[in-house]
Amino acid sequence: MTMYVKKCTLDDSRIIQEVGYETFNETFKQQNSPESMKAYLESAFNLKQIEKELFNSSSQFFLAYINNEVAGYLKLNINDAQSEKMGDESLEIERIYIKNKFQKHGLGKYLLNKAMEIALELNKEKIWLGVWDKNENAIAFYKKMGFVQTGAHSFYMGDEEQVDLIMTKILT
Repeated sequence: MTMYVKKCTLDDSRIIQEVGYETFNETFKQQNSPESMKAYLESAFNLKQIEKELFNSSSQFFLAYINNEVAGYLKLNINDAQSEKMGDESLEIERIYIKNKFQKHGLGKYLLNKAMEIALELNKEKIWLGVWDKNENAIAFYKKMGFVQTGAHSFYMGDEEQVDLIMTKILT
């Protein structure tokens, strides 16, 4: 099995849209109302929004491939692109999205390692992410990878307020 990532350009916006829509829907549709899902998917994954995020020099997207098939993507933020004010010494992993059929193959760990590698290249002292407090599998995975809960913030699915745990890892 061959895994690799490719840094995204504007030409990849439609693929990011499709993967984001598919993976978010697969992961969260059972726990959320159809109205909330539709509202979130339409705001987060419309092409204009994705293109705006791709244009932001403080954000980076990477498409993840397994055996030359798109398996998911990684989105990283620094500086003012971070969804919370965490300071210049931090890098945010905003999204690790992996299609269901590619989960449990080590891709999440591979993408986390890629994020840490980039953080170190950028001289960041810590990486952090937000994870839904009901996503127990993801929380367990991040703990196993050395992240600890350092806070929480609100995340809105349509009009529904949910809680994301903020998990942080200090880089040494």
